[in-house]
Amino acid sequence: MTAPKLVYQYRGILVSLPLVFAAVCFYHEVEDYWLIWPLGVTTFVLGLLLRIWARQHCTYRQEITKYLAASGPYLLVRNPLYIGNTLMCLGAVVLSELLWLVPITLLNCVLVYSFVVRYEEERLSLRYGEAYRRYMLEVPRWFPRSMHLKNIGLNKGFLWKSVVTEMPCLLILFPYIIKEVVERWVEH
Repeated sequence: MTAPKLVYQYRGILVSLPLVFAAVCFYHEVEDYWLIWPLGVTTFVLGLLLRIWARQHCTYRQEITKYLAASGPYLLVRNPLYIGNTLMCLGAVVLSELLWLVPITLLNCVLVYSFVVRYEEERLSLRYGEAYRRYMLEVPRWFPRSMHLKNIGLNKGFLWKSVVTEMPCLLILFPYIIKEVVERWVEH
């Protein structure tokens, strides 16, 4: 088994490692609630909204014929779901009050998703052939070259289904809320 395939299979666990650590670590917390909570929640919600937007334009986990997603955020970058995941991970770590863990979490996400994307691109290239190879040349992996304004809107037919599909992501916040409640309870 190749390294990219192995990382692909365990990507959820690998990306979650800093989040698990952040949920139980109290070392060098930043206790500035006026900074931590707005910054963490905003970053997390941006990631969640990006995932909802991307979910509307891809057919993964939807009961429709599968096709190459090339609209919405997929016009700007090839991996909006992974960018959304990274933003949610960063937001969660900020909420843990461990700001020193933010760059480590970012590096972890970059490494894991780099392997994952390499594996997925091979598979998608085999599945969609020349159409996918052209798409790879036109749309960057991670950072948009330009802002295409055509076809980037919401796919209203799948909006509600996308929102419902992504709502379990909110559970990621639960350990950090519990951590904060326990910490305040212990202090008093």
